[in-house]
Amino acid sequence: MSKLGVNVDHVATVRQARGTAEPDPVTAAALAELAGAEGITVHLREDRRHIQDRDVALLRQTVKTRLNLEMAATDEMVGIALKIVPDCVTLVPEKREELTTEGGLDVFMNRHLIKKQTDLLRQGGIVVSLFVDPDLEQIKAAHRVGAHFIEIHTGAYCEARLPEQKQDELKKIDQAIRAARKLGLGVNAGHGLNYQNIRNVVALGGIEEYNIGHSIISRAVLVGMDQAVREMVALVKGG
Repeated sequence: MSKLGVNVDHVATVRQARGTAEPDPVTAAALAELAGAEGITVHLREDRRHIQDRDVALLRQTVKTRLNLEMAATDEMVGIALKIVPDCVTLVPEKREELTTEGGLDVFMNRHLIKKQTDLLRQGGIVVSLFVDPDLEQIKAAHRVGAHFIEIHTGAYCEARLPEQKQDELKKIDQAIRAARKLGLGVNAGHGLNYQNIRNVVALGGIEEYNIGHSIISRAVLVGMDQAVREMVALVKGG
Protein backbone atom coordinates (compact mmCIF):
# COMPACT_ATOMS: atom_id res chain seq x y z
CA MET A 1 0.00 0.00 0.00
CA SER A 2 1.29 3.47 -0.90
CA LYS A 3 2.64 5.88 1.70
CA LEU A 4 2.27 9.62 2.10
CA GLY A 5 5.26 11.89 2.54
CA VAL A 6 4.32 15.43 3.56
CA ASN A 7 6.40 18.32 2.24
CA VAL A 8 6.48 21.15 4.82
CA ASP A 9 8.36 23.72 2.70
CA HIS A 10 5.41 26.10 2.55
CA VAL A 11 5.16 26.28 6.31
CA ALA A 12 8.66 27.75 6.13
CA THR A 13 7.54 30.03 3.27
CA VAL A 14 5.00 31.68 5.60
CA ARG A 15 7.62 32.01 8.33
CA GLN A 16 10.20 33.58 6.03
CA ALA A 17 7.63 36.09 4.70
CA ARG A 18 7.78 37.87 8.07
CA GLY A 19 11.25 36.81 9.14
CA THR A 20 9.96 35.46 12.45
CA ALA A 21 10.19 32.11 14.23
CA GLU A 22 6.73 30.86 13.32
CA PRO A 23 5.11 28.84 11.95
CA ASP A 24 7.80 26.26 12.52
CA PRO A 25 8.14 23.53 9.85
CA VAL A 26 9.64 21.22 12.48
CA THR A 27 6.44 21.41 14.53
CA ALA A 28 4.37 20.97 11.35
CA ALA A 29 6.33 17.82 10.52
CA ALA A 30 5.62 16.34 13.96
CA LEU A 31 1.90 17.05 13.57
CA ALA A 32 1.91 15.47 10.10
CA GLU A 33 3.51 12.31 11.46
CA LEU A 34 0.98 12.12 14.31
CA ALA A 35 -1.79 12.37 11.69
CA GLY A 36 -0.43 9.39 9.75
CA ALA A 37 2.24 10.70 7.38
CA GLU A 38 4.92 8.08 6.81
CA GLY A 39 7.60 10.50 5.67
CA ILE A 40 8.60 14.17 5.77
CA THR A 41 10.07 15.98 2.79
CA VAL A 42 11.90 19.32 2.67
CA HIS A 43 13.73 21.07 -0.15
CA LEU A 44 16.85 22.89 0.99
CA ARG A 45 17.28 25.36 -1.86
CA GLU A 46 20.57 27.01 -2.68
CA ASP A 47 19.05 30.45 -2.03
CA ARG A 48 17.46 29.28 1.28
CA ARG A 49 14.15 30.92 0.32
CA HIS A 50 12.14 28.78 2.74
CA ILE A 51 13.72 25.78 4.48
CA GLN A 52 16.87 26.70 6.40
CA ASP A 53 19.89 24.63 7.46
CA ARG A 54 18.58 24.81 11.04
CA ASP A 55 15.32 23.18 9.95
CA VAL A 56 17.07 20.24 8.30
CA ALA A 57 19.30 19.65 11.31
CA LEU A 58 16.34 19.67 13.72
CA LEU A 59 14.21 17.50 11.46
CA ARG A 60 16.97 14.91 11.33
CA GLN A 61 16.79 14.75 15.13
CA THR A 62 13.00 14.73 15.45
CA VAL A 63 11.44 12.95 12.45
CA LYS A 64 10.29 9.53 13.56
CA THR A 65 9.35 8.11 10.14
CA ARG A 66 11.59 8.96 7.21
CA LEU A 67 13.31 12.22 6.23
CA ASN A 68 13.56 12.91 2.49
CA LEU A 69 15.83 15.83 1.57
CA GLU A 70 15.23 17.36 -1.85
CA MET A 71 18.22 19.26 -3.22
CA ALA A 72 20.18 20.27 -6.28
CA ALA A 73 23.01 18.03 -7.45
CA THR A 74 25.76 20.39 -6.26
CA ASP A 75 28.87 19.81 -4.19
CA GLU A 76 27.55 22.09 -1.42
CA MET A 77 24.27 20.21 -1.11
CA VAL A 78 25.88 16.77 -1.26
CA GLY A 79 28.23 17.88 1.52
CA ILE A 80 25.27 18.94 3.68
CA ALA A 81 23.49 15.65 3.01
CA LEU A 82 26.56 13.62 3.96
CA LYS A 83 26.76 15.56 7.23
CA ILE A 84 23.04 15.35 8.09
CA VAL A 85 22.48 11.84 6.64
CA PRO A 86 18.76 11.93 5.81
CA ASP A 87 17.06 8.64 5.04
CA CYS A 88 16.69 9.62 1.39
CA VAL A 89 17.97 12.36 -0.90
CA THR A 90 15.92 13.32 -3.94
CA LEU A 91 18.00 15.16 -6.53
CA VAL A 92 15.94 17.81 -8.33
CA PRO A 93 16.64 20.49 -10.93
CA GLU A 94 16.77 23.99 -9.51
CA LYS A 95 16.57 27.47 -10.99
CA ARG A 96 16.84 30.60 -8.85
CA GLU A 97 13.94 32.41 -10.53
CA GLU A 98 11.37 29.60 -10.48
CA LEU A 99 8.45 29.64 -8.05
CA THR A 100 8.56 25.85 -7.71
CA THR A 101 10.39 23.00 -9.43
CA GLU A 102 9.32 23.23 -13.07
CA GLY A 103 10.29 19.84 -14.44
CA GLY A 104 12.34 16.72 -14.01
CA LEU A 105 16.09 16.29 -14.03
CA ASP A 106 17.74 15.74 -17.38
CA VAL A 107 19.60 12.70 -16.11
CA PHE A 108 20.74 11.61 -19.57
CA MET A 109 22.47 14.91 -20.43
CA ASN A 110 23.96 15.31 -16.94
CA ARG A 111 24.67 11.64 -16.30
CA HIS A 112 28.36 12.07 -15.38
CA LEU A 113 27.65 14.70 -12.70
CA ILE A 114 24.60 12.88 -11.36
CA LYS A 115 26.44 9.56 -11.21
CA LYS A 116 29.28 11.22 -9.27
CA GLN A 117 26.86 12.74 -6.72
CA THR A 118 24.78 9.54 -6.54
CA ASP A 119 27.87 7.47 -5.83
CA LEU A 120 28.93 9.83 -3.01
CA LEU A 121 25.48 9.71 -1.42
CA ARG A 122 25.26 5.94 -1.70
CA GLN A 123 28.68 5.60 -0.07
CA GLY A 124 27.33 7.74 2.76
CA GLY A 125 24.53 5.24 3.35
CA ILE A 126 21.80 7.42 1.84
CA VAL A 127 19.04 6.18 -0.46
CA VAL A 128 19.05 8.20 -3.69
CA SER A 129 15.98 9.17 -5.70
CA LEU A 130 15.95 11.19 -8.92
CA PHE A 131 13.05 13.51 -9.77
CA VAL A 132 12.29 12.84 -13.43
CA ASP A 133 9.56 13.38 -15.98
CA PRO A 134 7.65 10.24 -17.04
CA ASP A 135 10.08 9.73 -19.91
CA LEU A 136 11.52 6.29 -20.65
CA GLU A 137 15.00 7.54 -21.60
CA GLN A 138 15.32 9.47 -18.34
CA ILE A 139 14.22 6.43 -16.36
CA LYS A 140 16.80 4.24 -18.09
CA ALA A 141 19.44 6.89 -17.38
CA ALA A 142 18.41 6.98 -13.69
CA HIS A 143 18.98 3.23 -13.53
CA ARG A 144 22.37 3.51 -15.20
CA VAL A 145 23.68 6.17 -12.78
CA GLY A 146 22.79 3.99 -9.79
CA ALA A 147 19.67 5.58 -8.30
CA HIS A 148 17.57 3.49 -5.93
CA PHE A 149 14.33 5.31 -6.78
CA ILE A 150 12.78 7.67 -9.24
CA GLU A 151 10.16 10.22 -8.29
CA ILE A 152 7.83 10.80 -11.22
CA HIS A 153 7.11 14.46 -11.88
CA THR A 154 3.31 14.54 -12.14
CA GLY A 155 3.05 18.24 -13.01
CA ALA A 156 2.05 17.82 -16.66
CA TYR A 157 -0.83 15.56 -15.67
CA CYS A 158 -1.98 17.93 -12.91
CA GLU A 159 -1.82 20.98 -15.18
CA ALA A 160 -3.56 19.40 -18.20
CA ARG A 161 -6.91 21.07 -18.90
CA LEU A 162 -8.66 18.82 -21.40
CA PRO A 163 -9.77 15.28 -20.50
CA GLU A 164 -7.86 13.77 -23.42
CA GLN A 165 -4.71 15.59 -22.35
CA LYS A 166 -5.09 14.28 -18.82
CA GLN A 167 -5.52 10.74 -20.14
CA ASP A 168 -2.39 11.09 -22.29
CA GLU A 169 -0.35 12.26 -19.31
CA LEU A 170 -1.80 9.54 -17.10
CA LYS A 171 -0.77 6.94 -19.69
CA LYS A 172 2.80 8.30 -19.62
CA ILE A 173 2.86 7.99 -15.84
CA ASP A 174 1.60 4.41 -16.05
CA GLN A 175 4.26 3.51 -18.62
CA ALA A 176 6.93 5.16 -16.46
CA ILE A 177 5.87 3.15 -13.40
CA ARG A 178 6.02 -0.10 -15.35
CA ALA A 179 9.40 0.70 -16.92
CA ALA A 180 10.99 1.71 -13.63
CA ARG A 181 9.76 -1.33 -11.77
CA LYS A 182 10.98 -3.59 -14.57
CA LEU A 183 14.45 -2.08 -14.08
CA GLY A 184 14.27 -2.68 -10.33
CA LEU A 185 13.80 0.96 -9.38
CA GLY A 186 11.50 2.06 -6.59
CA VAL A 187 8.83 4.54 -7.70
CA ASN A 188 7.62 7.66 -5.91
CA ALA A 189 5.54 10.49 -7.35
CA GLY A 190 4.79 14.12 -6.69
CA HIS A 191 4.22 17.69 -7.86
CA GLY A 192 0.85 19.35 -8.26
CA LEU A 193 -1.13 16.50 -6.75
CA ASN A 194 -4.21 17.49 -4.76
CA TYR A 195 -7.30 15.98 -3.16
CA GLN A 196 -9.07 15.64 -6.51
CA ASN A 197 -6.48 14.69 -9.13
CA ILE A 198 -4.60 12.13 -7.06
CA ARG A 199 -7.37 9.53 -7.34
CA ASN A 200 -6.56 8.60 -10.94
CA VAL A 201 -2.85 8.24 -10.18
CA VAL A 202 -3.49 6.05 -7.14
CA ALA A 203 -5.70 3.82 -9.30
CA LEU A 204 -2.68 3.00 -11.50
CA GLY A 205 -0.90 1.23 -8.64
CA GLY A 206 2.84 0.70 -8.40
CA ILE A 207 3.79 3.94 -6.60
CA GLU A 208 5.41 3.45 -3.22
CA GLU A 209 5.21 7.00 -1.88
CA TYR A 210 3.52 10.25 -2.79
CA ASN A 211 5.35 13.41 -1.76
CA ILE A 212 2.79 16.19 -1.47
CA GLY A 213 3.14 19.65 0.00
CA HIS A 214 1.24 22.63 -1.38
CA SER A 215 -2.26 21.16 -1.42
CA ILE A 216 -1.91 19.73 2.09
CA ILE A 217 -0.51 22.93 3.61
CA SER A 218 -3.18 24.97 1.80
CA ARG A 219 -5.93 22.79 3.26
CA ALA A 220 -4.28 22.80 6.68
CA VAL A 221 -4.63 26.60 6.79
CA LEU A 222 -8.42 26.05 6.72
CA VAL A 223 -9.01 22.79 8.60
CA GLY A 224 -5.77 22.14 10.51
CA MET A 225 -2.78 19.94 9.80
CA ASP A 226 -4.26 16.85 11.45
CA GLN A 227 -7.38 16.74 9.29
CA ALA A 228 -5.57 17.78 6.09
CA VAL A 229 -3.03 14.98 6.45
CA ARG A 230 -5.57 12.34 7.48
CA GLU A 231 -7.71 13.12 4.42
CA MET A 232 -4.74 12.77 2.06
CA VAL A 233 -3.53 9.58 3.76
CA ALA A 234 -6.95 8.05 3.10
CA LEU A 235 -6.77 9.00 -0.60
CA VAL A 236 -3.22 7.70 -1.02
CA LYS A 237 -4.26 4.39 0.47
CA GLY A 238 -7.12 4.08 -1.99
CA GLY A 239 -9.96 5.56 0.07
